[in-house]
Formats: sequence, C-alpha cells, structure tokens
Amino acid sequence: MARPLRVQYPGAFYHVTARGNEKRKIFENQRDRERFLSYLESAHERYDARFHAYCLMDNHYHLLLETPKANLSQICHLINGSYTTYFNLRKGRRGHLFQGRYKAILVEKDAYSQELSRYIHLNPVRAGLVKDPSLYEWSSYAYYIGMLKNPDWLSTDFILGFFTEGTATSHENYQKFIESFYDIKSRGPMEKVVGSTFLGSSGFINEIKEKWIDEKNADIRNVPAFKKIESRVTFEQVKKSVRYAAGIQSPYYKGLSLYISRQYGGFSLKEIGNYYGMKAPAVSQHNRRFKHKIIKDQNLRLVLEAVTKELKGSNIDGR
Repeated sequence: MARPLRVQYPGAFYHVTARGNEKRKIFENQRDRERFLSYLESAHERYDARFHAYCLMDNHYHLLLETPKANLSQICHLINGSYTTYFNLRKGRRGHLFQGRYKAILVEKDAYSQELSRYIHLNPVRAGLVKDPSLYEWSSYAYYIGMLKNPDWLSTDFILGFFTEGTATSHENYQKFIESFYDIKSRGPMEKVVGSTFLGSSGFINEIKEKWIDEKNADIRNVPAFKKIESRVTFEQVKKSVRYAAGIQSPYYKGLSLYISRQYGGFSLKEIGNYYGMKAPAVSQHNRRFKHKIIKDQNLRLVLEAVTKELKGSNIDGR
C-alpha cells in the first residue's frame, strides 16, 4: 500500500493519531503518560510545535497540532521515536511500538478546529471510561474549561477565541459547546475527511494543491482527495439547493448561500464577492458570524445539513 500523502507548509494544522501495534496498550500507567507529555513539551521547545488539544487513550493518542515551521515529520519523529525508546527500555523489549506510521489529517482550521477539539475531548466518553470528560485526567479538556492552568506548550487561545461572545466566559461557553453534543456513536468531523488526507472545503484542498504540492515530485493522480473535487458545483446549484431545502423566504437564505459557496462549493472569497456584489473582506466577516450562529443554533444546523444533502444530490444527478 502506498504511503499517504504528506503535505507540510508553515502554519499547517493537523489532527495526528498513532495506535499501538495490534491495538496493544502504549500507555500502562501514569508515568508513561507523563513521559509522553514531556515529549510534547520537548517538541514545542525544539521545533516550535503548537499543540491545541490532546487526548491519551490506552492504545492510541490524538493531537491537534500546528506547525509554524513546516516540520511535521521532525515533530512526530521526536515524539514517537523518543517515546518508543523510553517504553522499550522500561519493558525490556525491542521493535516497533506503534502500528505503522502516524496518521496526519490536514485540517482547515477556521472551519473545523472547534469540532475536532470536541471530538478529541469526548474520546473517553465514547470509550465508556467516564461520563463527563472533565473527569478524565489525560486530555486537554480541563485546561479548556479553566480547571487547570495551561502548560507553556499547550495553546488554547485560538479555539477559545471562538467562544468569547455573550456574558459567559470562553471557558463556560466551551463547556456548553462540549456538553451540547454527547452522541457517543458519532464520529463528528472525522466523517467529513476527504481521501483520508484532508478535512476541509474543496476550496481549501484546491489551494493546498496549487500552493504546496509539487506535482513533479509527488504522484497525486491517485490521491482520492483530489479526485473528489474534480467536479465542482456552481453558484446556481448552491442557490437552487438552498431554495429547495430552506426556502427563498428563509432568514438564512443569503447566509447559507454565502457560507456554502465557500465551505462546500470551494469558491474563493473574491469569486463569491464578485457573484453576490460584495467585497471579499465582507464575505469573510459574514461567514465568520454565520459560523457562530451555526454553533449556537441547532435548528440552523439542521437546515444546513438539509441544504448540503440536497446539494450533494443535485451535484450527482445534475438537477
């Protein structure tokens, strides 16, 4: 099997996971987990790795990681290599600890960082280890709700910045965001990953392809993520799907049209602005506000789901 495509560039945002060989435990006690976290600190100090969220389960881990210096490989080599050496020495064993290479999904951070942090923090709940994620010691959740003071290597400000509206603190708003979604069967944003490589809109994926992938040195012809975005929807298809699912009289009509054109259609801010007679910064600001509305309004989330479902159908059958 071919290795997954690795895309590295300054400021890239990843969801990184690694599992134990044959699903065996990689963490057996508190000392193991503390040692692993010390390697995150080392990666921060040596390679400027920015860790936005983490969760250590018995046989795998999750990291939400940003790389200002485009050095994902060095960071993961330090973490996994150092921990494997430590674990093997402690157990008197040899060989691989992890099941193959780590898995890194490139993420459109403005659109998916919040959902991913929730997915990561609810891992212990889905596994049946705790009923409340605040009771699980080995994740970053306690820092997000203000129970503990952040270590220097953990960055919570970016994600908490989405939860500053209203009279409650960002810690309180984030906790409500987590508690509003305890569906243990849901894989959340992981269901939206494209080609096991990207989590983001087609516009984001196309931008990565154009700016950061050298087609001369990387065979991308068979990368599923790029195959999926070859057939692009049109502005008319977006508007038609919004009209069909939400109705032209819906107060969400324009907001949905702009938001879906960017997130699902993959159009640039300039393209959207030209089509709707707006400046690109105004489109960006509008979509940012609309994103906050989606987070707070369950009915709007249901409407958005119906619109995207209709759009996918219209794109397939040509309606």
